Amino acid sequence: MAWNEPGGSNNKDPWKNRSGNDQGPPDLDDVLKNLFGKFGKGGSSGGGTNLSGKGFMYIAIVAFVIYALSGFYTIKEAEKGVLLRFGEFNGLVDPGLNWKLTFIDQVMPVNVQEISSLSSRGAMLTEDENMVSVEMEVQFRVVDPYRWVYAVIDPRTSLSQAFDSAIRYVIGHSTMDDILTGGREVIRARVEEELQAIVAPYEMGVAVVGLNFSNSRPPEEVRAAFDDAIAAQEDQERFIQEAEAYAREREPAARGEVNRINEEAQAYKEQIILEAQGEVARFEELLPQFEAAPEVTRQRIYIETMEQVFNNTSKVMVDTQGSGNLMFLPLDQIMRQSNTQTDLQDITNSRLQEILNDRNSANTRDNNNVRGSSVRQGRN
Repeated sequence: MAWNEPGGSNNKDPWKNRSGNDQGPPDLDDVLKNLFGKFGKGGSSGGGTNLSGKGFMYIAIVAFVIYALSGFYTIKEAEKGVLLRFGEFNGLVDPGLNWKLTFIDQVMPVNVQEISSLSSRGAMLTEDENMVSVEMEVQFRVVDPYRWVYAVIDPRTSLSQAFDSAIRYVIGHSTMDDILTGGREVIRARVEEELQAIVAPYEMGVAVVGLNFSNSRPPEEVRAAFDDAIAAQEDQERFIQEAEAYAREREPAARGEVNRINEEAQAYKEQIILEAQGEVARFEELLPQFEAAPEVTRQRIYIETMEQVFNNTSKVMVDTQGSGNLMFLPLDQIMRQSNTQTDLQDITNSRLQEILNDRNSANTRDNNNVRGSSVRQGRN
């Protein structure tokens, strides 16, 4: 049965409305008084001991414990915390479990190890009044958490604007050929230097780690012509590299050939000098013999010279005395036709025998002629 049904007992009103009138819930003060009254009175009606001071002490202990537990917080390993006390910078907090004064201290964690990036792209006017689309990306890291949070209002936006300004300044002082071809690395370095110079006065607590030149392209209307120019530039660099590689390959071989020719020339020089010295020594040894017997020495020199001349030939020349003919013995042909050493010797002996017989016959005829002439002279 509900407490407010007819016939029910009015003392079951949860709001303790003993008067019986439905006046709604009591005031907050009454509720608090009833609550503290339970702490202030003992459990027995006979004790009558006042424990209100102990009740307040229990409440204070519980509140202090809750307040102390609420002050614990954790800073991650890659972060550092910026501690503010009453809104004023009070120091940096290291990673790990820390404690702060709740409602008094405020901690703002900042990642100091993560490498973040910002990109910028857009159409820009070059120094030679050409339009070019450029895409670049900068990588940075926070090195001073306090300055990163409070040096400027929005550090990422400020860094992005400084990056755009540096790119446009460098592109505006560069030619389109440098941007599209061989000057990209120089432009990247100049943009990084310009960005460092812009960011330094603001002391934003950030360090530029690197900068990437992602892409650069001409307007679509003239893109085909610039692609051909870039291809020609790449071919030129490739040809230069191939020529340098060929030169590096050929140079050692050429140097080795030069050294070989020099060594051969030096050896030939020494050989000629030694031969000349030997000839001089031989002549000096031969001169006394020639002075002692000129005819014999001359004949010996002639024979030795003819021996050297005919030593490397397979042909034999035989002078038949008295016939006026010069016989030719083709030993090379005989050797090619003959299969054995015996056949060659036999043929040579037979040929020589024929020559001797012819010579003897000629000598006999000459003798007979001489004798006949002598007889005729005697008769006369």
